[in-house]
Amino acid sequence: MTIDSNDYDFLSALVARRSGLALGSGKEYLLEARLIPIANSLGMPSLVELVRHLRIRRDENLEATITEAMTTNETLFFRDKTPFDELKERILPELIANRQTSRRLRIWSAAASTGQEAYSLLMTIRESFPQLSTWRIEVIGTDISQQALSKARQGTYSQFEVQRGLPIQLLVKYFQQVPEGWQISQDLRNAVTFKPLNLLENLSSLGEFDIIFCRNVLIYFEQANKTTILDRMERQLRPDGYLVLGAAETVLGVTNRFQRVRSCKSAVYAPSRQFQTV
Repeated sequence: MTIDSNDYDFLSALVARRSGLALGSGKEYLLEARLIPIANSLGMPSLVELVRHLRIRRDENLEATITEAMTTNETLFFRDKTPFDELKERILPELIANRQTSRRLRIWSAAASTGQEAYSLLMTIRESFPQLSTWRIEVIGTDISQQALSKARQGTYSQFEVQRGLPIQLLVKYFQQVPEGWQISQDLRNAVTFKPLNLLENLSSLGEFDIIFCRNVLIYFEQANKTTILDRMERQLRPDGYLVLGAAETVLGVTNRFQRVRSCKSAVYAPSRQFQTV
């Protein structure tokens, strides 16, 4: 049975309330594909019964399971490549020059999913900036999905996953083969901290960052929530820090707290306060 518009709106509102993610219209096929297995696992033959159950009483565990199922966890190593090239050629060299006194860098992979982006950031640092081995480098990865974070912490990926974007020399250097596929070294796993986080929550507990990667997630939020997230991220970014968005994302028309770094080909932004004069 195809889900009707009232039940679709109910489930869409539930996901939006818990995560901020906006399904929009015309995604019935996606909702059915991801939620019918959950309904079936509970002995419910269709989503009609699942919605009826949720309308009768609040079920926190079931709501969390539904929200997690609707979270998009598409990611790969060194995704889009250009942001990592600019990280290596411009962003990190500039920040390293500015941090010679503190000898500390903090990088946040927001919407880290199963960890490929956070580990790609760390491998970029290890490969291109060996002088940072004596620095304090913190890489934080956050995501709303506990299931994705569990995989990220384990750092084990299938043959298909490591073939997507990961150079063979890095696979050989930083991974070891295990029955499930390939597991990233214990050293790198220990160097990344993964935490559960809803981007609509208060971000102040994370502290300040030099670099924030928040790519390919804002496209799933309504405009008002995009503004809220970006404004909060700006407050967590040091004045000379950088925000990196996905290729299809922009701050234009969303917030005036960031300005595009014109010399970068990818979507790299700096806090507007960096350009303000006293």
